[in-house]
Amino acid sequence: MQIEIWSDVICPWCYIGKRRFEMALAGFAHKDQVQVIWRSFELDPNAPRQRPGTLEEMLAHKYRVSLQEAAAMNARVSAIAKEVGLEYQLASARPGNTFDAHRLLHFADSQQLGDRASERIMHGYFSEGLEVGERAALARLAPEFGIAESEALAMLESDAYTGAVRADEARAAGFGVTGVPFFLFDEKTVITGAQPVAAFAKALQQAEEDS
Repeated sequence: MQIEIWSDVICPWCYIGKRRFEMALAGFAHKDQVQVIWRSFELDPNAPRQRPGTLEEMLAHKYRVSLQEAAAMNARVSAIAKEVGLEYQLASARPGNTFDAHRLLHFADSQQLGDRASERIMHGYFSEGLEVGERAALARLAPEFGIAESEALAMLESDAYTGAVRADEARAAGFGVTGVPFFLFDEKTVITGAQPVAAFAKALQQAEEDS
C-alpha cells in the first residue's frame, strides 16, 4: 500500500494530522507493507524568507481579525495539538517561506531520513521558534536527523531538489489539492484535513480491502 501525504512544515493541522495518522498506522496489522511518501506543499509560495512580526499579527492581518482573536485561534489549535502529545509554542513561532525546508526534506528523504527530518523541522517550528525560512537555521538542525550541518547548508545554497518540490506541487494540482494535510491512499481513497485517528484507521482498512 502506498500513502502520499501532502503537507507544509508550518501548517499546524498538518503536524496534528501527521501524529493522528501515525497513531492509526501503529495499530494497523499490515503496517510493514505500507509505504508512506511525504509530498511538498507550500501554503504561501510568495511568503518572504522571514516574515516580520509575530504569528498572531500575521493571522490577524490574513483573516482580518483582532490580535486577541488570533491569539484565541492559536490557543484552540494548541489545545488540540496537546491531545496528541504535541506542545505548540505559537507565541514564539517564526513563520516564513518554506521552500528551502521542503528541499531539505527531499534531500533527507534521498538518504532514508525523511521521516526524522520532517518530525524535527516541524517540532522546531511549532515548539522552538525555528526561523523556518533561514537556511542557516535549517542546516543547524540537520545533524539531529543524520546529515552534517555543512552538507545541508551546501545543498541549501544550491538549487538542488527544486525540481522535486515543484513535481510534488504539480502532482498535488493534478489531484485538485488546494489545502493540506491531504492523504492519498493508493491513488484511490482520500482523506483531507487532520481527521480523527479512527478515520485514518478506517481508510487504512479500506485501502487494504481494495488492494
